[in-house]
Amino acid sequence: MLRVAVVGSGPSGVYTAQCLVQQDPEVLVDVLDRLPCPYGLVRYGVAPDHEKIKSLQGNLRTVLEHERVRFLGGVPVGAGGVPVARLRELYHAVVYCVGASADRHLGIPGEELPGSWSATEFVSWYSAHPDAGAGGFVRGARSAVVVGVGNVAVDVARILARGEAELSPTDMPEAALAALAASGVTEIHMVGRRGPSQARFTTKELRELGGLPDTEVLVDAAELALDPAYGDPSGLPAAQRRNVEALRGWTALPARDARRRIRLRFFLRPVELLADGGRVGAVRFERTAPDGHGGVTGTGRFEDVEAQLVLRSVGYRGVPLEGLPFDAGRGTVPHRAGRVLRGDTVAPGEYVAGWIKRGPTGVIGTNRPCAKETVASLLEDAPALAGTPAPGDALPLLRDAGAEPVGWDGWLAIERAEAALGASLGRGVVKLPDWAALRAATGR
Repeated sequence: MLRVAVVGSGPSGVYTAQCLVQQDPEVLVDVLDRLPCPYGLVRYGVAPDHEKIKSLQGNLRTVLEHERVRFLGGVPVGAGGVPVARLRELYHAVVYCVGASADRHLGIPGEELPGSWSATEFVSWYSAHPDAGAGGFVRGARSAVVVGVGNVAVDVARILARGEAELSPTDMPEAALAALAASGVTEIHMVGRRGPSQARFTTKELRELGGLPDTEVLVDAAELALDPAYGDPSGLPAAQRRNVEALRGWTALPARDARRRIRLRFFLRPVELLADGGRVGAVRFERTAPDGHGGVTGTGRFEDVEAQLVLRSVGYRGVPLEGLPFDAGRGTVPHRAGRVLRGDTVAPGEYVAGWIKRGPTGVIGTNRPCAKETVASLLEDAPALAGTPAPGDALPLLRDAGAEPVGWDGWLAIERAEAALGASLGRGVVKLPDWAALRAATGR
């Protein structure tokens, strides 16, 4: 009987567990997570107003409730937790699905000014991630700049533009809801250094901006026309063509008398955050132009955009896990078809899946084929792995290693506490806001 640990309970980890129990009728899988809550970025990364995507939790739940799958939250692995070497001793195989938790920086002067944040920090705050800071994002802000033109950038721009009536029915924590309801942000600039044909957002996400109450979306036709593909987008892939067509449609709309404005800007590269009274007050951009090779080059012309809040959304990056090899250039664990490589040698019983394997690319569904490839490698190695001695139930040994596992019953207690909190506030389910509340719900 093969015993496997999957580290990480986001989509890649759960899909890995699902592939294992579907393809091996005897395998037992422990899904470990340092948080007491499962689902990873589906719980803490999907915007609270995206109920359809968040409903994917139901599919993930079915896997975690499988009779041969066990969720063990509150189990950190690596530095300060269960050592990688010790975890390998407790299971025949370990699959690391730890994602890409760091954000990329702009690397420009002024980036450290108060009022400059990563989109990751902002998302964690309004999603009630227990590691999130106290907030203060929108306090005193009138104008916000979101650097980046991917789906996360669209999410944060949309959340900034929504009012209390739209956010109250979501599971957003009460403190974030109150802060956003009182926000004075009326100008939101979403800015990309390249053109509309190279933007990374999906058309569905983009079009949602046009349906926001009391919000006008503004696009400069002259700025879009700097993109060589703008005049005739027929040669673009379908997704990019639809983006360009949606943006073109907004240029033809008459002006509206709306409280908030979202301005979509292109061919502008941030070069400096400018201070005002000891905090960020504006972003200096350089106008860029296509270089003919898919990139852009600076033109030497600059524009300052007022902003008391700057959110960079320029990508994620994997971080090293103590005890595992790491490719700092790629931000991934070196592997061969999911098998971890230590040097040029395959490490027996160690595997990776998800963003830590392939980098932060693709959508949630991309994790399925990624997990399938890794599981195929693991099961191909199974005869040799099962032939090595392994203890029985790892739970008491994890406790001996200093972990305090929170099982599925603990997670159900958190769910009940969040339902009760929402009811007390006259809302639906409301997420518990911090570590103390989560621990209290599980009785720890």
